Amino acid sequence: MTSQLPEQFSDYQHIAVAAVIDRSGALLISQRHQNALQGGLWEFPGGKVESGETVDGALQRELDEELGITATQMHPLIRLPFKYPEQGVFLDVWIVDGFKGEASGREGQPIRWIKQSELLNYSFPEANRSIIRALNLADYLLITPDPGSPEAWPGFLSHLEQRLQNSGERLQVVLRAKTLDSSQYLELAQQVASICSENGVMLQLTEICDSLSAGLHLTSAQLREANSKLRESTSLLSASCHNIDELKLAEELGADFALLSPVQATKTHPDASPLGWQKFQEYTNQISIPVYALGGMAASDLKQAQLHGAQGVAAIRALWEHESA
Repeated sequence: MTSQLPEQFSDYQHIAVAAVIDRSGALLISQRHQNALQGGLWEFPGGKVESGETVDGALQRELDEELGITATQMHPLIRLPFKYPEQGVFLDVWIVDGFKGEASGREGQPIRWIKQSELLNYSFPEANRSIIRALNLADYLLITPDPGSPEAWPGFLSHLEQRLQNSGERLQVVLRAKTLDSSQYLELAQQVASICSENGVMLQLTEICDSLSAGLHLTSAQLREANSKLRESTSLLSASCHNIDELKLAEELGADFALLSPVQATKTHPDASPLGWQKFQEYTNQISIPVYALGGMAASDLKQAQLHGAQGVAAIRALWEHESA
């Protein structure tokens, strides 16, 4: 991948960042020297992309200099701009889940291998918050199809349970059920939440339910009417977006992630003009929260989506019917 920055961030410092994950799933973090800027905070390894250097080339150099390892397998996670008072930074973050060598702090920095669930126990620079969000999100976001009337729910729930149990990929769920009234939706949500919890899958609901361990997903219309109190009412907030203005609204609200659509043409919305991958990346380069690609997506589009700045892909039918991505 080239080292070129989006034009509006050409004066930002371009930083290549690696989320190094070993075979057990442990994540490597290192601690900044006390006398360095933001000294004592923990961070992900990486450093400045030099003039004429590619991002993956910069990562290989930094991993060798800082840790003494060589990446053998890696893919993009998130690209994000962040403005500190003293300097703007543009972070190019990659997951490195294959490497040669044994990591050590070659520059005298303490390093630790931790579970990803332990990330919130450590203090990181503010710009790293979106990286931590992205690391805790799945590659695939399943939006459920209409569950039908209550008589049809057993079949719907059985299929969902089988889908999650047989899933060979990182998956999370948004329960969408536009045909149900509020009481029916919450009744179904309780059963869906139980299935998701048993399978270790994160769940987003389209209505607030304090009694369930689930996040809240907003439509674009709800996003435009939302305020900070709504952000405080849920531990995980997401929103559907269709343009850069809505993405910026989601970012300002403090959403943990967004869905951007339609990326490609869809049968369900034939009149909608697709964004295409170039426009998708242009938009995601301007915000600092993870974004899923939605609209005409299949599980096989994951690599393409990630190469264009996506957290992953979101879909209804393609992921509902797909046995393994």
